[in-house]
Amino acid sequence: MAETKMPLPFEASTEDIMRDAEPFVDSVFACLESEFLVMPRGRGFIDYPTFEAGYQAVKRATEGFASLSPDRVCQVTAEVPVSLIVLRAMLGFTPPEWAYVTTKRTGTAIPQGAARTIDRRVRLSPVQPLHLRGVTAQRVRCLVETACAMLEEGAPELSPAVIHRLDKADTRHGRTSLCNLDAIGVPYAMMLYERFLGRPFAGHRDSVSDLIGSGLEAAIEDVLNRAGISFRKTGRAERIPGFPQNPDFIVPDEFNPRVIIEAKIAEDDGTARDKVARIQQLRTLSVEGRGEDNPRYEVVACIAGRGFRQRREDMKRMLSATRGKVFTLKTLDRLVECTALRSFRTKTE
Repeated sequence: MAETKMPLPFEASTEDIMRDAEPFVDSVFACLESEFLVMPRGRGFIDYPTFEAGYQAVKRATEGFASLSPDRVCQVTAEVPVSLIVLRAMLGFTPPEWAYVTTKRTGTAIPQGAARTIDRRVRLSPVQPLHLRGVTAQRVRCLVETACAMLEEGAPELSPAVIHRLDKADTRHGRTSLCNLDAIGVPYAMMLYERFLGRPFAGHRDSVSDLIGSGLEAAIEDVLNRAGISFRKTGRAERIPGFPQNPDFIVPDEFNPRVIIEAKIAEDDGTARDKVARIQQLRTLSVEGRGEDNPRYEVVACIAGRGFRQRREDMKRMLSATRGKVFTLKTLDRLVECTALRSFRTKTE
């Protein structure tokens, strides 16, 4: 028996989609793929051998964690900067959290932005010695002093209703926990590395979120360029008049928008829901004062990721707002021919 071809929404009429969106939801879901198992390394990614070298440097400077001397730890962080990342992983803090605690304990103001800048500088050049002067050197010194003091102290006694952030195997009893963990042969460096990457890899995933989304955008750019279509790709910090939020792509430009393309990779339903709401808003702006049959521009969605598969009602709303113009990586080759983009084509392959 011949396999029944699933209906693709961008091939259907608006009336068909409005009458029964269910089969079109199924066809979009069938084309969606998730890329959450792989992610770009990006600039600032620290591999395990580099991290482990920083761990060994801290271990040597503290004589196997037996002596948490701020002077010796400061020296090693200057010589092997990735040691700062190791210290932060031992605490289990983000850069802003470390800065906040340090400011409270030392009285030296360390803004969150400054903490992130120091952290990024180290991640970009993890083994190149730091030559710090002035206020930055003072801030790093205070960060190290705070880390050494907190790792020495461990977790305080608290009410059973709450738990302290240092109440974990390697820091619960301060320096004693560190020494015990090392003595029983736990692969502490690897444990810290996985903690640095985050639950697992979530910390790194957050740091490369722009790169993750850029894969889909690059594919869209390739389709438009091959068709010789003029387009405006907006920047994150730009403000485009007439749009509460910047569209991802405007064809041909913001002065005469005829096609708006929204691109999103969503691996959770909350992010997907936000994108659906944004697409609905674009549709509303398009027909405002003009009527449903005479929109100012066509709204097109290019999506990927498992987040869009979680809520059927959200997908129905997206199909309605775009009048079926929803594309995935599998159907992106149909983007030009099945939308108003075809009238802007100047090249044929």
